[in-house]
Amino acid sequence: MPRVSGPDAAFLYGETPSWHMHVSALLVVDPKDAPGGFDTELFKRIIERRLHRAPQFRWKLQHVPLGLERPSLVDDAAFDIDHHVHRIGCPSPGGPAELGELVGTLSSLKIDRTRPLWEIWVIEGLQGGEVAILAKIHHSIIDGVAAAEVAMLLFDPTPDPVLDEAVTSGEADTEVSVRDLVGDAVRAVVSTPARLTRLARSLARQGSALLGYLGRPDPPSLPFSAPMSLTNGRLTPERRFDATDISLADAKAVKDAYGVTLNDVILAVCAGALRHWLISHGALPGDPLVAQVPVSTRTTHDRQGDGTRVSNMSVPLATEIDDPAERLYAIHAGARYAKEVRSALSETKTVHITEAVSPALVNLAARAYRAGQIENRGAPFNLIVSNIPGPPTPLFVAGAELLSVFPMGPLLMGGGLNITVMSYCDSIDFGLLSCPDVVPDAWTISDAIPFALKELADAAPLHAASR
Repeated sequence: MPRVSGPDAAFLYGETPSWHMHVSALLVVDPKDAPGGFDTELFKRIIERRLHRAPQFRWKLQHVPLGLERPSLVDDAAFDIDHHVHRIGCPSPGGPAELGELVGTLSSLKIDRTRPLWEIWVIEGLQGGEVAILAKIHHSIIDGVAAAEVAMLLFDPTPDPVLDEAVTSGEADTEVSVRDLVGDAVRAVVSTPARLTRLARSLARQGSALLGYLGRPDPPSLPFSAPMSLTNGRLTPERRFDATDISLADAKAVKDAYGVTLNDVILAVCAGALRHWLISHGALPGDPLVAQVPVSTRTTHDRQGDGTRVSNMSVPLATEIDDPAERLYAIHAGARYAKEVRSALSETKTVHITEAVSPALVNLAARAYRAGQIENRGAPFNLIVSNIPGPPTPLFVAGAELLSVFPMGPLLMGGGLNITVMSYCDSIDFGLLSCPDVVPDAWTISDAIPFALKELADAAPLHAASR
């Protein structure tokens, strides 16, 4: 009987009415070459027949009494694909503004926890006859990299989809008895002191490792060291979606010209767009914005798509630097340093906090954070920037060609903007999810991203020669 892991439980019990812990992706497909156009019923049959490849899509939660232990994952005997795949029309005229508002509205809805933790919305009525597909999956059962892997199971490399033989998942047990659940709760209470002791030792080792870095002339970014900015504030349930893309070849050319990584270029492009946006509002902080950057820790030995395997590092975005090239070099140095610190702390971390305390306490802490209005008093980070490698070759959905993939991550702890990036074929697609009650006119950040890449490209020859 699988049990939700400690880190995954944090996503479950850290969720509040305003912190939605699901990851999403907006897929845009072209149905013109699909026989009869995009067929939602065929799409549902394809998903249903392939769920045995991703069994967590059939698992639902079974909670331990009083939230004293992490819940179990059991097979949903009443699984119905119609509870998870829905059709909806985009308001006229179906342009980017209308699509952004609709996706934002759908993203603001929490996933039903009484069923397997995912849902898909087929959005029709777009300009140009395209169809959009919004996929939402709770972060407790999947991370960004694993989501990309699961997507490969649901998509096709050719326009001709193949229906698998109908197979039911046999990897998860059916309902757990009340007696067993009560036993889990009792064992959790009895083992709590020992688990807290292990957590204390783990935190002490991490603290000792961190002290070695704090004594340096250039100490790393710490939680709540980020400046308060227009990206920070008290989150509400409202969401706004925006999207853009840049050329993968152009981004790689900038990477090669400066001798940095592609991830450095993506961070610098986001930093440039944010700087222009902040200046336009007369709100550029004197200190650099700090991005929380998720890093996949998934190895070849981890099960594909099984839960989350991710840690985070804090990277200064050098938004206070006017010169785009010098900003990129500063981000490159900061990201390299952040990786070193993250690696050192990961080696000393043996227990996750949600493995030592009850899930109910995690939820209480998240609600206390909001109730204390800490979101308005300090910023643990300014935004989240996540980069997910995607497929280099074209894919198809129920016979329709996949044109773009715009991923989205969650908002939490007063960070009102999440920029998630995914490469697909010859493009890099940016999905921006924001809280419109915190971040004004987020679409101008999206619009500035291609311009920020051009700034770096234009400055490359001069800086390459000088260095």
